[in-house]
Amino acid sequence: MANNGNHHDIGLDQRTRDDDGEIRQKRGDTLVRTLREIYGPDFAPGVRSDMRLDTLRERAGGESLSQRVRDARRGRR
Repeated sequence: MANNGNHHDIGLDQRTRDDDGEIRQKRGDTLVRTLREIYGPDFAPGVRSDMRLDTLRERAGGESLSQRVRDARRGRR
């Protein structure tokens, strides 16, 4: 992926890559409401919008954000 200075190419699930090519992870303090704005209203149904991503991951047994997004797109959970 091309990188010119401060610009980072968009990667998986609209996340960007760091200078070393690693895809940045969403911060644990990201709120579910913010994730719903990004991934749609079906993301994490039945979960309060003020829940933090790290809490959501913990309650889901460590399930990744990518898996949650795939499940939401398939209408699961």
